[in-house]
Amino acid sequence: MSLFWLRVAVFLYGASALAVLPAALYDRPRWRHIAIPTTVAALLFHFVSLAEMLRDAHHSLPVDAHETQTLLALLLTAGFLAVYARYKTVAPGVFLLPVTFLLCLGPAFRPSKELLAPLLQTGWIFLHIALLLAAYAALLVSLIASLLYLIQERRLKTKFKAAKSSGITLPPLDTIDQIALKSLLFGLPCMTAGLLIGSLLAEQTVGPSYFLDPKVLLSFAMWLAYVGMIFIRRHSGLRGRRAVYLSSFVFFVVVTVWAANLFSSVHRFGAP
Repeated sequence: MSLFWLRVAVFLYGASALAVLPAALYDRPRWRHIAIPTTVAALLFHFVSLAEMLRDAHHSLPVDAHETQTLLALLLTAGFLAVYARYKTVAPGVFLLPVTFLLCLGPAFRPSKELLAPLLQTGWIFLHIALLLAAYAALLVSLIASLLYLIQERRLKTKFKAAKSSGITLPPLDTIDQIALKSLLFGLPCMTAGLLIGSLLAEQTVGPSYFLDPKVLLSFAMWLAYVGMIFIRRHSGLRGRRAVYLSSFVFFVVVTVWAANLFSSVHRFGAP
């Protein structure tokens, strides 16, 4: 049944990804009233599917790549709905909902084989993975918000007056900047706690050699880059194009950390 619920969620994500386009691009409120409830319904089916998937596989956390994708997609959707609830803007959904749809498409129609490991049965490992995925999702939301800031800033500089049919409707610059910054501030404690939990577990199970693993070294480099980005944004008021460049660099580091799974002796199961 978990695959059935996930396929229902994929269908709803596809519908909401289509509905959010006229809501954001052409400022059609009726489409917003379709996109948001559809996304909420998709999130509920998605959560039920993931819970049943993990229960049927007899482990309490995502293990293989498909399960990890499913959890990341769930967090991205939750992030989009949290932004909408706080700022009443569906603009990030233009990017986030299609990404969520694609992340769920593979697990829904091409399920992968299970991969179990005794270490991965602990709740602490689940918390480690969930916190890092939440940090990744927050970083992606921040990057998208920075791109939207750049678009809106260029409009204002060219004295562009958005009409109902003239392009994407965006919130004010201060609102977009707050979304970007608060997403980072939410992600930092998640990343810090996730790395600390993983380090403590590794010390007890693998030993000190764990900290020579390339994935671990890159993970801490990612944390330093994340902290540096927040420091620069808060103390220099970095916005616009430079903020996009900085966010893109940190996101590239995140992608590199994921790619390091191929060379890691303790992370090859595909989770953070």
